[in-house]
Amino acid sequence: MQYRYIGKTGLRVSPICLGTMTFGTQTPEKSEAFKIMDKAYDAGVNFFDTAELYPVPPQANLAGITEEIVGEWMQTKSRDSIILATKVAGASSGWFVPPIRHGLTAIDRFHIEKAIEGSLKRLKTDYIDLYQMHWPDTIVPIEESLEAFDRLVQSGKVRYIGTSNDTAYGTTKALMKSEQKGFARFESIQNNFSLLNRRFLDELSTVCKKEQISLLPYSPLAGGVLSGKYNQNKDAKGRFSDYLKSPNVRQRAMATRFMNDKTLASTQKYIAIAANAGLDPVTMAIAWSKQFDFVASTIIGATTADQLDGTLSAMSIKLSNDVLNECDKVHQEILYPMG
Repeated sequence: MQYRYIGKTGLRVSPICLGTMTFGTQTPEKSEAFKIMDKAYDAGVNFFDTAELYPVPPQANLAGITEEIVGEWMQTKSRDSIILATKVAGASSGWFVPPIRHGLTAIDRFHIEKAIEGSLKRLKTDYIDLYQMHWPDTIVPIEESLEAFDRLVQSGKVRYIGTSNDTAYGTTKALMKSEQKGFARFESIQNNFSLLNRRFLDELSTVCKKEQISLLPYSPLAGGVLSGKYNQNKDAKGRFSDYLKSPNVRQRAMATRFMNDKTLASTQKYIAIAANAGLDPVTMAIAWSKQFDFVASTIIGATTADQLDGTLSAMSIKLSNDVLNECDKVHQEILYPMG
């Protein structure tokens, strides 16, 4: 296993990270969640990502269950063998109201301290390897957030910090404030990145490379679209097919953004490229995301242990230049709005 460093940290992680947001909803049985984590761990995955908000879609009566499941499973493993990441819920930039602390979450001193204590208890550990801001807070000054995060680092409850769903401006400003104040800095950024969503390849990728921050891409299969299952059946079981029927306007908008005639047309071409290369389309999509020099580890997910076969295969796959060029041609031919 060739481990990669996150940012400027001492954290060495597998090129694949197991995301856990389905545990408690799409993966309702704890025993199946344990099978998924065991299978990933036995394959060499040492990096596991969760959040106080999980499972997804967020529900007030379920928030925190995923961390409890992960925490219980970790008791069966050596803590030192696992790089554990979790997140504090922010205001989600208006996307939705996190059903935590009565929907009044913020990335301020009070909520960061409340969040870490809850996460440590549920995860049954005394420290978090990577503690991430789940969404930028556009109201609370970033220096207040960073000061609170820094105190967690100084106390030993957190080793390093990261951000997610952030912009080039937000990430750069946070780095500047950390340098000015002497606070711990964001070492990673967790953003949506896939063959169907390449927005990161503009200013954000430049920030990552220049400032030595690692991207931890999530949704490398674009919510399952790149598996091709929606090409076969638009009503196939999955998060986006559920979202299309949801009364929640934002959930329907997210599903439409990733699952429409143009993205399905792109997916069909990616499936053909994978077939010509002798690859499962799932394997190719994940291998594509992890080949960028600013990526430390690609976050994958599963609802059953069997689904890990194609994703875990990507750990040892390096795509040829021919395959990468063919993928780029598809992107250039079929452009679609991802804003």
